[in-house]
Amino acid sequence: MKYSKYICSFLVCAFLFSCNKDVLNRPPLTTYVDNNYWRNEDDIRMYANAFYPNYFVGYNTSFTADYTPVRGYIFNDDLTGKNVQASFESSVPSSRGSTSEAAAWLTTYAGPDWDFAWVRKANVLLDRLDNEAKPNISAEAYKHWTAVAKFFKGFEYSRLVSVFGDVPYFDKTVDNNDQQTLYKDRDPRGVVMDKVYDDFKYVLANIRDNDGAQFLNKNIAAAFISRFMLFEGTFEYYHGLDQARAKKYLEFARDAAAIVMSSNKFNFTRDFKSIFTSESLAGHPEVLLYRVYDAALTITHSIGSYNNGTEVAGVDANLNLIKSFVANDGQPWQNSTVPNASSFSIADLVKTRDSRFEASFIDKPLNTSATLLYSYKFASREAITYIGKAYPPAWGSNTNTSDAPVMRLAEVVLNWIEAKAELAEHFGGSAVVQSDLDASINAIRSRPLDATAAAKGVKKTSPLLLAALPADPTRDADVSALLWEIRRERRMEFFFEHTRLLDLKRWKKLKYMDFSTNGDYLLGPWVDVQAEIPSYLTTANIGKVRVKKLDGTIVTYTGTNASAMVGFWMVENAQNRNAFTDRSYLAPVGQAQIVQYSDRGFTLSQTKLW
Repeated sequence: MKYSKYICSFLVCAFLFSCNKDVLNRPPLTTYVDNNYWRNEDDIRMYANAFYPNYFVGYNTSFTADYTPVRGYIFNDDLTGKNVQASFESSVPSSRGSTSEAAAWLTTYAGPDWDFAWVRKANVLLDRLDNEAKPNISAEAYKHWTAVAKFFKGFEYSRLVSVFGDVPYFDKTVDNNDQQTLYKDRDPRGVVMDKVYDDFKYVLANIRDNDGAQFLNKNIAAAFISRFMLFEGTFEYYHGLDQARAKKYLEFARDAAAIVMSSNKFNFTRDFKSIFTSESLAGHPEVLLYRVYDAALTITHSIGSYNNGTEVAGVDANLNLIKSFVANDGQPWQNSTVPNASSFSIADLVKTRDSRFEASFIDKPLNTSATLLYSYKFASREAITYIGKAYPPAWGSNTNTSDAPVMRLAEVVLNWIEAKAELAEHFGGSAVVQSDLDASINAIRSRPLDATAAAKGVKKTSPLLLAALPADPTRDADVSALLWEIRRERRMEFFFEHTRLLDLKRWKKLKYMDFSTNGDYLLGPWVDVQAEIPSYLTTANIGKVRVKKLDGTIVTYTGTNASAMVGFWMVENAQNRNAFTDRSYLAPVGQAQIVQYSDRGFTLSQTKLW
């Protein structure tokens, strides 16, 4: 979506240097006047398009990192940086909140600030459809645009609930003088999400199957609904909140995903890397919605630059993530019969692991990565040929023009299979059968390899077989073998994307963020420093560069033992993050907001455990 094309009228200011009374009485040309607006679908569409860059962020723009891969979603157990790891919030903030539509997001919660501006914006649209536009449009159009408004409202509330839990629910626009409503306390998350559930049901019953290329439609809405309902269903279940709601939400997640899958409009017939590095995603068979970037329109991003082999992301893939990738026979490395499956040198990992490993990581150690394993999932193969040279605009600075996938089929099918498995195991739903795995995980694994990967010896991963599920010795005792493999597939598929921290939260597995539980979190791949990355063996690095042997022995560079520097790379001065507790699953509201309520005679409850 060339977003700026559709929202420019909301961004232009009219300056009047000199004018007479007649000029002042003329309606403005660059902004809308509420009581003269809502005349037809074009007016409604113009208003609705302003939601797109806020919710369908893609790679965002310029150097902005909010809701982006690589630069935004960097707080999870896949990634390790030098020194002390980033920590969860440890105290109630002095202030948290905004009334701005440009409010910042909260990195360590992967969601929005305490801000209801976008809820209000959706409510305004619902109000104007009922009270202004309805006589001017067809009944079908009214239902469609109401569905659009309800979709974005549900989107925002789903995000707010994922961050704060209980939040005030506003079912309509609130007059500024209605302080009783403006300063209402938080509603229980279940009540809020039931409202969202009802809105999403309306959306799928009334939104258009097709409203034009790159506009919200039934399949796109269903895909996002599967995301939000899976999150809330599993959160309700694993946090022991409300089992009836958990079941209801999971069934909706399953059914919403099935709408997309049964449409037969999307498939896995293009290679993995093409999803993230293409100049144009038009016609890509796996992408439901994407964001267009175009230098001529000055709509560019920087995400490819931070995967170009030179720029520093600050956190990088650790050994724990590496070990989660299955070998190409579909087995965990401990059980694999693939030659060299127990080797953790990058060169061997490229050939022995699931093909997404090679598509995500450069095949040699780089000192621009804290762990030496450098991700180039979002940069093309051509991009990394410029390492040590001047980069072209497409892969340097904030002038990248690769299109961004906003919703893709892989997420839909993985949402579907997980919801089905959860329902079968915990709520008496129909059992997962082999054809279910074939339509989801195995369909993903069947993607074709590009020529470069094939030339390196990369192979497709064997299908996941229900009758012979891998016996991973590291599986959590409270997770079935099937769910473990579904969760592993998400981890391999969505590295550096939006899912990992949110997955840990909904599964009640934030304990994985405690790096003291597993030494692999502070390590990188197996390296021969002298042979592979000799630039580290300098006088300045004496006492700093370290590797760990298989038996746990640590070897520190002394200036004379270069040949002994072979082992798992130890991230420089890497230390665990500060201690955290279960309160870290949800964010506190600011003290200033609580006082603001109190000063007006109202109560704003603090988040539980805070």
